[in-house]
Amino acid sequence: MYNQIFLGLGSNLGNREENLEKATESLKDILVIEKISSVYEADPVGAEDHPQYLNQVLEAQTELAPHDLLSSVKELEKRLGRKTEGDMKPRVIDIDILFYNQNGIKSEKLIIPHPLIHKRNFVLIPLGEIAPEFVHPSYNNTIAELLEACEDKSGVEKL
Repeated sequence: MYNQIFLGLGSNLGNREENLEKATESLKDILVIEKISSVYEADPVGAEDHPQYLNQVLEAQTELAPHDLLSSVKELEKRLGRKTEGDMKPRVIDIDILFYNQNGIKSEKLIIPHPLIHKRNFVLIPLGEIAPEFVHPSYNNTIAELLEACEDKSGVEKL
């Protein structure tokens, strides 16, 4: 059985565009990608001294269970050169599981939906491009509605 997922991709080290392309190509080994947003350049949020990010969102189908998907994504990040762990560090590639069907999952290693989606334009804008009517299961609002209500004023520009 296939599960609908959304992934957020980001890169702010090295050849950022190439990093996103390599991640997308590698993800095709474990997912059926249905939609890919445009690439957006975004100001770093929470660490203003970092280089700007390139961000993108993918909609895909997977047979992997949530924790297996997380393991696969983390392994892919390492293969693509991610050396730092944790938030607020520059990175070659970052892949976040934004949604997994309409499921809510909370464990020590995984929280779905991603807990900060509704506060981040760099996620909402590309997500809204490919799935404006998708309903956030925790807030019962569409992505378009969350974007309209978002208070994040950091810069996000389509490339």
